[in-house]
Amino acid sequence: NWLATAQWAARLHPNGLLADVGSATTGLIELADGRPVSRGFTDAERLRYQELVYTGIARTPLMALANTVPWQGEWVGVMAEHFATTADVYRLTGELPDHADQLPTADNGDKTLAASARRLARLIGCDGDSESLADLRKLAHYFRDRQLDLIQKAWSRQLSTGDLEADCSVIGAGAGRFLVQELATRMGHPYQDIADLFPPPRTPGYPTLADCAPAAAIACLLRLTP
Repeated sequence: NWLATAQWAARLHPNGLLADVGSATTGLIELADGRPVSRGFTDAERLRYQELVYTGIARTPLMALANTVPWQGEWVGVMAEHFATTADVYRLTGELPDHADQLPTADNGDKTLAASARRLARLIGCDGDSESLADLRKLAHYFRDRQLDLIQKAWSRQLSTGDLEADCSVIGAGAGRFLVQELATRMGHPYQDIADLFPPPRTPGYPTLADCAPAAAIACLLRLTP
């Protein structure tokens, strides 16, 4: 529950922006005076105000991020087919947490570096087995940049409300919070990992509390309920 995550974060970090990047979606919630400040509550309302952006690090089809890409010195069209997802991108960049990729791949194939490279190649009409892995990694980074741009655009809209300082702290949550940390640096914000706002787990493991922040936040809030 996004609201529980925001309520817990606001108790310990009263002012800032909570950015939760998961496998399929990104949530952006302002925190002010120790409470979440959201213009939307339902998914429809949150989408309208870009407090919910349907993009994540595993399940997003790559055709949703770009319709043309730079490829070997040319701009090439992207096939409007469900051939590859962001899980393939972050597998190629080496950033994909294993526990974040729980659904079958776009072609029901393997979750390997070679298979992800083939799926990216297919998206632009190429044979992955005959293309260089270095070129396909460059392509993955291009899709990564387009996803960062999409999140940054929504982030900038939240800051434009004037409710937060331009250099407010940002709390990163979710399996894709490495993107939040990068955007915070890019935009000049202090970064706080939500993992630091939870008690240390008795049994460390994966996924971490920060990866399943809504469940952890509900548990923490219930402990405080009389």
